[in-house]
Formats: sequence, C-alpha cells, structure tokens
Amino acid sequence: MSASRPLLFLDVDGTLIPFGTPPAAPPEMPRDHTDVQIQADDAHPLLHRVKPEHGRLLSALPCELVWATTWMSDANDVLAPRLGLPALPVVDWADSDEDDALHWKTRGLVQWAQGRPFVWVDDEISPVDLVWVAAHHPGPALLHRVDPRQGLTERDFTAIRDWLVEQV
Repeated sequence: MSASRPLLFLDVDGTLIPFGTPPAAPPEMPRDHTDVQIQADDAHPLLHRVKPEHGRLLSALPCELVWATTWMSDANDVLAPRLGLPALPVVDWADSDEDDALHWKTRGLVQWAQGRPFVWVDDEISPVDLVWVAAHHPGPALLHRVDPRQGLTERDFTAIRDWLVEQV
C-alpha cells in the first residue's frame, strides 16, 4: 500500500452493479417475466450489468483502489476479472453494535484510511456520513454518492477524477 496516493473505497451493489429497472417483457411474454438471461454460473442476478470499461476508467484514476463492499474477497474473485482489475485490497468490516443514522461502513473506512486522503464511492452515503467524516478524519475526503439506479456514470468519474487530481 502506497502512502503517497489517495485511496478510493469502492462499493459494488448500486455502484458497479446498477439496480436500474428491469427491462420490459415483450408483449407475448407473461407480465411477471422479463427477458433477462441469468447464467447458471452467475451467483448475482444483476452481474450482467457490470460494465467492463469501468475497470479501465478506475485503473486510470490517480489513487489506490480498495474494495469497500459486503462482497469482501468475492469482489476479487468475481468482479475484478470482469473489470480487468488485479486483486485489490479489501476492507475487513468489524462487527458493530452501533445503531444510529451513521452508515455502518463510515467508521471502518475512516479507520482504514489512517488519515490518508480518500474517496468513498457508494450509493448509500448520507449527510450524516459527510458530517461525521469531516469531524473525525484529519485528511481530505470525498464522499461521492452514486445513483443506484444508474451506477457509476461518466459524470461520476469526472467528479472523482477532478477531486483526486487536486490531491496529488
């Protein structure tokens, strides 16, 4: 891990795998059926929504990529190859009894960053997380909320890249 580059904590569901809306079924199909083909080896029913070009865009960012997802090491086994990424570090989540408005990942990411500049890309970031990170993280941080219906977009990559360039 290089202490000179900012970190980018990357969520998966809603970020790399957009939830979107299911495609409309052709008129000849029953109303409860969609035209999405799920392959038997795909454990996640929306895995086909991963955009392989996101791997190239992520690799081009001036930062160290880190999985920050409930997928844990499965992200390296399933997603990294689809994205053309090497195995990435994975945030290991501590059990938490905290029951407040703060996202359950927030404390762990600040602890993992150890004062380094970081970007957190997730679809569940709230204003409570922004305030908490500003008060508890001594370095710069960008908490970038992604629309879970669309996942990462060109606009998101531009905002993240612009912030990272200011940090290096």
